[in-house]
Amino acid sequence: MTHAGRFIGSAEEPAGTAVALFGAPFDGTTSFVPGTRFGPHRIREVSDGIETYSPRLDRDLESISFYDWGDLELPYGNPVAALERIEDFAHSLFDAGRTPFMLGGEHLVTLPAVRAARAAFPELVVVQFDAHADLREDYMGEPDSHATVMRRVVDLVGGDRLFQVGIRSGTREEFQYGRRHTNFFPGAFDMATMYRIAEAVAGRPVYITVDIDVVDPAFAPGTGTPEAGGWTPNELFEAIYALAGIDVIGCDIVEVCPPAEHGVITSLLAAKLVREMLLTFADGP
Repeated sequence: MTHAGRFIGSAEEPAGTAVALFGAPFDGTTSFVPGTRFGPHRIREVSDGIETYSPRLDRDLESISFYDWGDLELPYGNPVAALERIEDFAHSLFDAGRTPFMLGGEHLVTLPAVRAARAAFPELVVVQFDAHADLREDYMGEPDSHATVMRRVVDLVGGDRLFQVGIRSGTREEFQYGRRHTNFFPGAFDMATMYRIAEAVAGRPVYITVDIDVVDPAFAPGTGTPEAGGWTPNELFEAIYALAGIDVIGCDIVEVCPPAEHGVITSLLAAKLVREMLLTFADGP
């Protein structure tokens, strides 16, 4: 692991902590703007610009149990080895009874985390926030890619256990596949949909993956594959709050791309999202 500062509010030592924040700085299959490997470091860096207290939730990071483990050391030119290292680390966290919270990196890093999650929780369901369906069978002949990651998740857990929201980009075939095989909720934010999802996954182990490009690039320009017509930050926060009370056994935020940033807009949004997700789903007073 490499350490270059820790996320605001992180415990000084890992002993006794329930949530494990860690970075997966990999962007080896990026197809547009590279640089998401720098996302975890930047999110931590700008976290000093926000408070540990959430007025919306009336909770503080000081009241929950989480530790920032730093970034995994990943071989950028070897996707297979990089994914194996992510999966191995996630396995170790589940074995220790901890909840992984991963900072990407491109969206492919979700796949090994979900593999480890399903091994620990065979009845796993996955909730995806994203602009892109990521349901291609392959991308330019490659089956494991940021553009195929949710198709691989379907291979793991089944389409009936994948809930996709915010989708506004993909091939015709991807949209047809989503409508036929997954719980597919494309397009604009809808609170009723979020409540339906919360009800559907209640009592089941849930992995949440948030691709920051679900937010419109007017608010989150620093991402590798921006797509116009997205959600506002407040809509994303409200969607997360709507899932309060479900059993989140792991989660991630991916596709923050600092080289594409305008200042630190996107990274600050991601840092606040980390805080709100920790305070929504982690145990504590």
